[in-house]
Amino acid sequence: MQFNPMSRQSHRDRIHALLLQRIQTGGVGWDDRLVDVALAAEMGVSRMPVRDALMRLAAEGYLVATTRGFTLPNLSEAEVLEVFELRRLLEPRAAAMAAQAMTEDRHAMLSDAVAQARGTLESGDVPLFYHASERFRSGWLAAVPNRMLVDTIQRYLAQVQTVRLTTMRDPVSHAVIVEGQRDLLAAFGRRDAVGAADRMLRFVIEGEQAFRRARG
Repeated sequence: MQFNPMSRQSHRDRIHALLLQRIQTGGVGWDDRLVDVALAAEMGVSRMPVRDALMRLAAEGYLVATTRGFTLPNLSEAEVLEVFELRRLLEPRAAAMAAQAMTEDRHAMLSDAVAQARGTLESGDVPLFYHASERFRSGWLAAVPNRMLVDTIQRYLAQVQTVRLTTMRDPVSHAVIVEGQRDLLAAFGRRDAVGAADRMLRFVIEGEQAFRRARG
């Protein structure tokens, strides 16, 4: 994929966006290693903007730097389950705040993401489902006015990725997630803080159950 050198957007930003899309759509697996030299050759750019983009993704929690390139974070099962405990405490409160602060424009964006996710129940398009789920999650988090709370939640992004990659090809989990997104969307639309918090708690618990089921 060649990049247009006349574009105003920097190579680093465009490479970051491309690699983030690959990660969020399941295009990068746990066995893959992202090496700056190989990616630079693939994209027809110099090594440094690729290196910068990879380092940025690592700082954001999407990748981990190793001596042989960058990989997805590989958490142990115990670590994943410990983070679920944090999520049960933090995300219901964040969802309640998002419901209270929800705007019509943001709700419309979330509605589009849920519709996209629901469409994959029939199509079976797993990368699109992953992308739609990320849009929904990042969209409602952006509505939370307490940025310290949001920053804390974003710190366990690696756990969210691990759970998604473990469960997203399970048809049962797929349907449960879409149902949860639909119910949360309804609570956000009503600006129902209590309803959003209750449903988010159940959503997180369902995610933990799906993860346990997938890991046997």
